[in-house]
Amino acid sequence: TSFTVGLFSLFFPADLHGLETVVGVYGETLEIPCNNGAITADVLITKWKYDKGDGLSGDLLVKKQQNVSVSATDEYKHRVSMAANSSLLLSAARLSDQRTFTCMVVTDADITEFPVNVVIYKTPAGLEISDKAEELEIGKLTKLGECVAHNANPPANITWLKNNKILVADGKGISIQASVHVDPVTGLSNTSSILEYSAEKEDTDAQFTCSTQPISDAKLVSSPVSFTITYSTENIVLQVITQDPLTEGDNVTLKCVADGNPAPTSFNFHLKGEVVKVENENTYTITNVSRDTSGEYKCSLIDNPAMEASNDLTVNYLDINLSPSGKIVKSAGEALPLTLQIESSGDSKVSWTKDNIKLDKEPQFTALTYSDSGFYECEVTVGALSRKASFELGVEGAPVIKQLIKQRAENGQHKVLICEAEGSPKPAVSWNINGTLLDESPFINGKIRHKITVVPTANLSVSCTVSNEFGKDTKVIDVSPRKYHVVIKPSPLSVFCFF
Repeated sequence: TSFTVGLFSLFFPADLHGLETVVGVYGETLEIPCNNGAITADVLITKWKYDKGDGLSGDLLVKKQQNVSVSATDEYKHRVSMAANSSLLLSAARLSDQRTFTCMVVTDADITEFPVNVVIYKTPAGLEISDKAEELEIGKLTKLGECVAHNANPPANITWLKNNKILVADGKGISIQASVHVDPVTGLSNTSSILEYSAEKEDTDAQFTCSTQPISDAKLVSSPVSFTITYSTENIVLQVITQDPLTEGDNVTLKCVADGNPAPTSFNFHLKGEVVKVENENTYTITNVSRDTSGEYKCSLIDNPAMEASNDLTVNYLDINLSPSGKIVKSAGEALPLTLQIESSGDSKVSWTKDNIKLDKEPQFTALTYSDSGFYECEVTVGALSRKASFELGVEGAPVIKQLIKQRAENGQHKVLICEAEGSPKPAVSWNINGTLLDESPFINGKIRHKITVVPTANLSVSCTVSNEFGKDTKVIDVSPRKYHVVIKPSPLSVFCFF
């Protein structure tokens, strides 16, 4: 390759006919060398002529003794000149210049001709994609657009690309049709390439371009274009939007979500035998739900009812009925049936407490005792739902003395008498002798404990009586005065008294 300022020429090896070839750029000045620039000093005359066709030639200019005269009388008259090295300078190169130019050199010894073949290249004025599709539909072969390369020589070879990867016609999803139109005046070519394309879902935001690689210039690439990819709905889902857990009295929203581009905006909601058409919305709200609202719900496309989705809606509920309830009073020894009825939307768990203390199991009352008295509460849970029920049980009956015992006080001076009894309401305790009250226990679970001290001076029969509105009970215990035992040890003289 050889370049001269303001001039452009490309040299190629001789073709099959033995001609050297020089390439010029359309519209620019072309330098055509004479004998590749190898001109000797003994040249007398240098003459340039061109092949007019049909065996005819036309003279261009002649150089004699450094004087150059233009002999052309046609279109070349004002376009030709000669360089100092005898090269032919041809201004404003055009396609009609694609012919053979011959340099004839005359010396004292010989006349030699050096023919040169001229080729003119023209880079396309630019690439643009026109007649673009408004949208591409998945699976449908659609004309994407037309790429045109204007005013080129040789005709441009257009390549289509998607995301900078070349697209190749496959007879299925890609079809490319190219055509060339030659301007009758300039001889330049306009190349058109039409791309038909069957889009895929992944082509959303894909960039399509067309390009061409001129022989004498950098690659040309059009501005990228992208398309809206349309496709029919393939998947539909019914969502249930509510607080968790959904309970009676709440509101629930059904939301129908479908793919597709454009996505559908109107749906049919199937509400347990009733079909509600909702336009320009994809939700439907059910207010103040009840347990009867539970069931299967569906939504479908209005224009394609077969495309539907379903979802189960469960309204959580929990009802309990405890028998007995409230405040109950029973007699000791009686049975108390206990019934807990549960109606719920799922499996339940039950826990019991008595006086706020957790019980291991549900209480059973086959024969009531005073210790059964108390506040009972059950809690039933189903998931996050919870219900409580309670009753207060009081066991009543005539008091019974369970134990009447005597003990010796720590100082040895007194007798301690203890009377333990059961009954409810709280029984009154009385003794048939005067004594000093040491302690009376709290009345818990129908039990009471009464403790006195006495100093008997003779054998006594002491009775403890307990009574309430339902009856009384008495028990007797014998109490003896203290006894002394004297022990005399011979040495040293000591006297010990025991009693």
